[in-house]
Amino acid sequence: MGSNTVAVGIAATFVWLGMVLAISFLEAPLKFRAPGVTLAVGLGIGRLVFRALNIAESILAVLVIVAMASGYPRSALVLSGIAVTALIIQLVAVRPQLHRRTAAVLHGDTTPRSRAHLAYVTLEVVKAPALMAAGVLLLAG
Repeated sequence: MGSNTVAVGIAATFVWLGMVLAISFLEAPLKFRAPGVTLAVGLGIGRLVFRALNIAESILAVLVIVAMASGYPRSALVLSGIAVTALIIQLVAVRPQLHRRTAAVLHGDTTPRSRAHLAYVTLEVVKAPALMAAGVLLLAG
């Protein structure tokens, strides 16, 4: 394993983890507690923030995949694969459902809370520890 490739893999893994923790577990729930933030405003902000997060995650996932090709330890490979798979499921199966609900709410419809939100959060809860463990294993060498 080349040391530069490992360094890129470690950096991408921990930057990705930091973004997930900061946005999904801090920003997202806290924005609805801010004074004057309505459901529509919060959803509009969330739509923009999570679109940007998912783009950044996709780039970081590609970096992790490229680094994995150079010989990550098997356990880190499996954990990184779990994180990448969770992201793919979020992007392909969950985000479109959330996008439809957000669009409906922003257009004034009163729709019940979506189960897709719970699915997205569950995948974040899977993704974060997988990234943490993969990063620690990579640091341990």
